[in-house]
Amino acid sequence: MSDNSLDLATQAVDLEIIVDRARDGQKLQLRLWLRMLSITKMISQEIRRRLRIEFQATLPQFDILAQLYRERDGLRLGELSRRTMVTNGNITGLADRLEADGLIVREILDGDRRVTVAKLTKQGRETFAEMASAHEGWLRELMSDVDQDTLALVLSQLATVKNSASRSLVESED
Repeated sequence: MSDNSLDLATQAVDLEIIVDRARDGQKLQLRLWLRMLSITKMISQEIRRRLRIEFQATLPQFDILAQLYRERDGLRLGELSRRTMVTNGNITGLADRLEADGLIVREILDGDRRVTVAKLTKQGRETFAEMASAHEGWLRELMSDVDQDTLALVLSQLATVKNSASRSLVESED
């Protein structure tokens, strides 16, 4: 990617501009959240682009295949919807496409049409393994300027942020 296209990609998703006038030490929580959101959006856009070009697939399709890859016995469509944060209606359309492509099969349990389980086909397992390998390579490439020690440190520190947010969510439910 050229410097110009990198600049354009960064500018297109840089949400940190909202707090660009905040002084060091100010609005740290907001700045952190916006930075995490910007990074996530930037990387997601690139992963979506590469999935579309290399596999003619969408990120939601990839996510469904990933969930089914982990569950050899398959998943009910409702559970698949919950795990991928895709609505039940959209899961049906995505499953239709994946089934038409020969990547999944849907089975009705105990003759109850309301209970449908999706499973990967052999072709689906092979296709997902190829996609997952490419996905991992893309992430390595996108983060190639970050050394292993820094990655480990950031991952550890973000665990602290995640735990804090999780505790706050649980406390607010009480």
